[in-house]
Amino acid sequence: MTPINKKTLTALPVAGLLAFSLAACGSPGSSGTTAPEDVTGDGCEPIAGEELVALVDDKNLQASENIIAAFHAESATDAALAAVNAVSAELTTEWLINLNKQVDVDRDTPAVAAETFLDETGVTEGLSGGSGSLVVGHADWSESETMANIYSGVLEAAGFEVTTQSVGNREAYLTALQEGQFDVMPEYAASLTEFLNPDAGPGTDPVASSDITETLTTVEPWLADAGIVLGEPAEAVDANAYAVTTTFAEEHGISTLSEFAEKCSGKASILGGPAECPDRPYCQLGLEQVYGIQFGQFKSLDIGTLSKQALVTGEITVGTVTSTDGSLAEGVTVPSGPEGDTEEE
Repeated sequence: MTPINKKTLTALPVAGLLAFSLAACGSPGSSGTTAPEDVTGDGCEPIAGEELVALVDDKNLQASENIIAAFHAESATDAALAAVNAVSAELTTEWLINLNKQVDVDRDTPAVAAETFLDETGVTEGLSGGSGSLVVGHADWSESETMANIYSGVLEAAGFEVTTQSVGNREAYLTALQEGQFDVMPEYAASLTEFLNPDAGPGTDPVASSDITETLTTVEPWLADAGIVLGEPAEAVDANAYAVTTTFAEEHGISTLSEFAEKCSGKASILGGPAECPDRPYCQLGLEQVYGIQFGQFKSLDIGTLSKQALVTGEITVGTVTSTDGSLAEGVTVPSGPEGDTEEE
């Protein structure tokens, strides 16, 4: 996979997305950081199209979003940690892309995708020492559910009785994890670090780094107070990415977020993404603080399918996707930027 911060356009095939309904998208909301009446610049209206590209994060807004297991402290036994750490030792970004493709493109269930990983990596071999019951939580999107099923598989192999449970978004589930309402869930290192930062607030700079070791060093002092224990981080990284239609990119001559800021920041531009995006440092808040991008409107959709569909139909200018979007596994060759080289995903 070509890293998102390389100067490339990443083509995202979106065949079949029109089969999904926008009925669940929610109504348009205001820009999360700058009130709509205060947005300056004309912006750029959406342009529909069936092929999408991810704009290059040329200022490295995204940090070390390595997948990592977060435990309720009392549930983090040696046997449980060994089980999830076995997953981290095998989970690469390439694996994550293909697991997402299996669910989001090929339409297998997250449980089936998890079995693929467990069977092909052999991570359940040699695990032991577990006893009692554990609940593995997951956020309300497919990658998190797939990871929860993978954790469930290794924990069962270690001897635990395991169930999985959908636990909503971070604002809801971290409180529940801290209170012991469930025992463990897949997390993303940088976002967890920002959430636990006791000094976080409007106008504060992100504290997570693009280096996973530095990020974990930063968050470590806050974990004990939060009642959370972390496993080892996986190599796999899944960060936010921001997509437009290829027609839009070609018409405006845009391949990077900096170019979008220069040419399209303003009132006509519409951002689509998950409901919490306007307040997240790696989503709309970060786009404004790091790139100076203002949007005249925010539409509450998701980080994936609904946002991609809204791009295809011309409902939004920019859609929030992930750097491990399953569509990236299609192997599309695309231009890399001003040098004119090509690179295959």
